Amino acid sequence: MSNILNSRLFDQNTFYDAFLRDLQRAKSRVIIESPFITGKRMSALLPALQRLRRHNVTVIINTKPFEEHEVRFQKQAIDAVGLMQDMGIEILMTGGHHRKLAIIDDDILYEGSLNILSQNESRELMRRINDSSAVKEMMAFTGLKKWCK
Repeated sequence: MSNILNSRLFDQNTFYDAFLRDLQRAKSRVIIESPFITGKRMSALLPALQRLRRHNVTVIINTKPFEEHEVRFQKQAIDAVGLMQDMGIEILMTGGHHRKLAIIDDDILYEGSLNILSQNESRELMRRINDSSAVKEMMAFTGLKKWCK
């Protein structure tokens, strides 16, 4: 069972600063589940993702198939996925996907309502849990374990 006392809440205004700090400290693996991808948000996150790959950190992104993105954002998603694949980021596409979470080094779990790769103007929240048992529980619960050996 995870330790909810070892957690902190963020909103759309405070999330990215904390998340980027955690990404800077990542040593082995980052998993991001975000159903939607937009060019605007990706332009802000790509430098951090490039740094991770330069430091041989495995990055896995799970998103919706392109045809499930809004038509006006499909090309942005296609372009962003192409850039990420060129960097060596593994892309998973899950139909009907709507989970929003991130796992960093099997120690930190972010979960909530914020689409990490597309959030723009909506009011959202994310909880950061610093607990490896919470990460294991989420990976088993979501089935991510089979993709992340």
